[in-house]
Amino acid sequence: MVRWQPGTRERLQEAALELFAHRGYEQTTATEIAQSVGLTERTFFRHFSDKREVLFQGQERLVEAFLDGVAAAPDGATPMELVSAALESAADFFPGERRDHARLRQSVIDQNPALQERERHKLSALATTVGDTFRARGVPEPAATLAAESAITVFGVSFTQWIRDGEDRSLADIERTVLAELRSLAAGEAA
Repeated sequence: MVRWQPGTRERLQEAALELFAHRGYEQTTATEIAQSVGLTERTFFRHFSDKREVLFQGQERLVEAFLDGVAAAPDGATPMELVSAALESAADFFPGERRDHARLRQSVIDQNPALQERERHKLSALATTVGDTFRARGVPEPAATLAAESAITVFGVSFTQWIRDGEDRSLADIERTVLAELRSLAAGEAA
């Protein structure tokens, strides 16, 4: 067995995703993931606490992307301007070359109720963090919570469109379209 090579974590993630997609999440073990790239189960657990975390690793970077957008917004930005800034920054986390990986990852999640629940929990925690950041910038309630939840909803709807087969627009372009739709709905206009 190979003891150490650069990119071990990424190799384990890629192998896990392929195995989950072809064999099923429940049918794939950490040992099988490690062995598929010439490593031991022990090495797998040095990088991930369990096989679920292979799919959800990177959450901190996504949160940072949202928060970086909020931090970069000008002083006095409206709640919806903060939403837009957060979404623009988050879109940078998903360049076009990550689309195929994101599609495959989502297909694995969509086939497993426990993973779906974990994904919902992740987005809920993100909304809470974004809301806290909006409140720290002086956005009062309920506007802070409404804006944060709106940001995550726009992100979720946009991400679903972004990973559709045949979609070629950037995530940022889709987010702008979806956010404009939300603004139209809020203004009482027909789409």
